[in-house]
Amino acid sequence: MDNQEEIILEWIKKAEEDEFAGEIILKDGNFFTPACFHFQQAAEKLLKSLLIFHDIEFSKTHDLLELETLLLEIEPDIKDCEEELILLNRYSVEVRYPGDYPEIFSKEANEALKAARKIKDFVLKKIKTGA
Repeated sequence: MDNQEEIILEWIKKAEEDEFAGEIILKDGNFFTPACFHFQQAAEKLLKSLLIFHDIEFSKTHDLLELETLLLEIEPDIKDCEEELILLNRYSVEVRYPGDYPEIFSKEANEALKAARKIKDFVLKKIKTGA
């Protein structure tokens, strides 16, 4: 295994940790906001693993749509995940702090989990097939 493969696997592992953490929090049934944050983080790390796979540099950003833009030329079907990216993008920063955002309930958190899983499936398929 070369260094790039190791780095990609580390990003995927971190994404899976975020997905798992979000699932545990979601099962608790009381804390939907941090669950959504973890699902956004999982998607972010997965997109970054795909960028690394394609040797595309990226800035330190939490913006999933910015990461999508970087992938568009080489992975145009990332557009199939745009609805999920938009949904998750709102959970990146603003929900981490007290402020003016709507309360998040079970339905939204479950939608965020489904969105993160769709992005995971997309990314892992791309990395596995080498394309």
